[in-house]
Amino acid sequence: MEPDPRRPARRRLLTGAAALTASAALAPFGTATAGAAASTRRLTPGGGTYPPCQWVPASPSNFTTAKRPTQYPVEMVVIHVTQETYAHTLKLFQNPAHKAAAHYVVRSTDGHLAQCVRERDVAWHAGNWDYNTRSIGIEHEGWIDDPAWFTDILYTRSAQLTAAICDRYSIPKDREHIIGHVEVPGSDHTDPGEFWDWARYLQLVNGLSWRTAM
Repeated sequence: MEPDPRRPARRRLLTGAAALTASAALAPFGTATAGAAASTRRLTPGGGTYPPCQWVPASPSNFTTAKRPTQYPVEMVVIHVTQETYAHTLKLFQNPAHKAAAHYVVRSTDGHLAQCVRERDVAWHAGNWDYNTRSIGIEHEGWIDDPAWFTDILYTRSAQLTAAICDRYSIPKDREHIIGHVEVPGSDHTDPGEFWDWARYLQLVNGLSWRTAM
């Protein structure tokens, strides 16, 4: 699926700082079916199992290898909107010249989850190095001026993922710790935009477990 030609010129999907170092452990992906560029895997951190994700690794040029939460605490989740199709977003994250990537991408039509950067590593997604080190970035397929992209299943699967992240790192499930890209200091981005339903999303995050809501 190619970007909609009627849409505005695509934004720089995230800006990142190119600082080096970092490290702490999220239990690695368990193996499943493997492909040359991507595979479907289950993330099984201590204390529970994450929602199923497809591992579609970003270029190493678009994140900093780290060992979180030992080196940096994980204290928040940052919500993004791609301003791109799901497929093109993954291509951008795999492009070493892009210099940005988020940890996860959620597809609009079916809530399918791709993981592009391991949580232990620092993804360049927030445009603020301090926030990058302390957060998990989740991209959502769509455009901020078109709420039709924010489907029921996109909200649900994203909320399941965010709830699991918060449980793993003991992050409070509130608006001080689950924020939009627009709220990152120094960011020039406006996502997730006025049509993102924060009240609904926080209610889902606080009320859903992926194991009971699939």
